Amino acid sequence: MGMCFPCPGESAPPTPDLEEKRAKLAEAAERRQKEAASRGILDVQSVEEKRKKKEKIEKQIATSGPPPQGGLRWTVS
Repeated sequence: MGMCFPCPGESAPPTPDLEEKRAKLAEAAERRQKEAASRGILDVQSVEEKRKKKEKIEKQIATSGPPPQGGLRWTVS
């Protein structure tokens, strides 16, 4: 009915190895992180693609350097 000690003839159930326990905890943490990141988003892949594309464009802008002098001119009419 309740929690009891094992019978004297039986051995105690094996406890998980420390490495196994760490691996399971790491998996659970990664899963929770993914779930939290995608909470409220219907199409996760689309959002990831847009984020990667934005990062790629920002990286290209950063590596291209500042625009040359006299590049764009504003006119007010």
